[in-house]
Amino acid sequence: MALAQPAGRTYAAAVADLRRGWEQRTLWGHLGWQDIRQRYRRSVLGPVWITISMAVTAVALGILYSGLFDVPLERLLPHVLVGFIVWAFISGCITEGSEVFIANEGLIKHLPAPLSVHVYRLVWRQTLFFAHNLIVYLVMLLVFPQPLKWTVVYAVPAFFLLALNGAWVALAVGIITARFRDILPITQSVVQLAFFLTPIVWIYDELINSPNPAIAERARLAEFNPFLHFLEIIRRPLLGQDQQLRYWVVVLAITVVGWLFTMLVMRRYRSRVSYWV
Repeated sequence: MALAQPAGRTYAAAVADLRRGWEQRTLWGHLGWQDIRQRYRRSVLGPVWITISMAVTAVALGILYSGLFDVPLERLLPHVLVGFIVWAFISGCITEGSEVFIANEGLIKHLPAPLSVHVYRLVWRQTLFFAHNLIVYLVMLLVFPQPLKWTVVYAVPAFFLLALNGAWVALAVGIITARFRDILPITQSVVQLAFFLTPIVWIYDELINSPNPAIAERARLAEFNPFLHFLEIIRRPLLGQDQQLRYWVVVLAITVVGWLFTMLVMRRYRSRVSYWV
């Protein structure tokens, strides 16, 4: 006899939603592929346009900031390229996550599926984009060889943590935005601002080691930027740089706190999303 699924505003119901959503990975896996195929239908290059546009922007900014900061191009450009690849995943999870339930209004109202299915679909789609963008990283290694070490394998658990956090952000912000639509433009503005405050086109270590104490002191404020830590746990191994324990500690702490907050939001408001959208 099949056991009844937990219902109502309980943590058991929230956990069951996540579990049942994961069990339907055939569904959201197929939908994620379809999203990409639909977006680039009738395009000759298809998803490769994602990689081309990102690479052109990263190279242009790398050349620009190399001259502005007087940093050798062979040092700054790999830093910028990998930063762009990681940032594309982070920003995609946040901006698309803020409207993940609004954009799937029809499916939510007519398809009896867990809410988490739509979030898994989003994270899977962003993972596919990330995989496409890794082509730029491989080309960069040929043009600007990096002193890679065995620690490059740390990029795998780092990306797993990135995806895990992308899921809770999409769930929590998506539910809140379904109720308060003003959150959507606010989220987009915050992501744009965070791009400039995060060391993507500038090198954090260069500034904190600046001979100018004022610049070094202001640069250390970046430690309060959570995106710095998520960026560094994956960029450093991909560039052959030594790991910093503090980045992993902050990311793990944010992961735990973020999921605790998300479970609270799901427990209280998961059942109302279909009415709000």
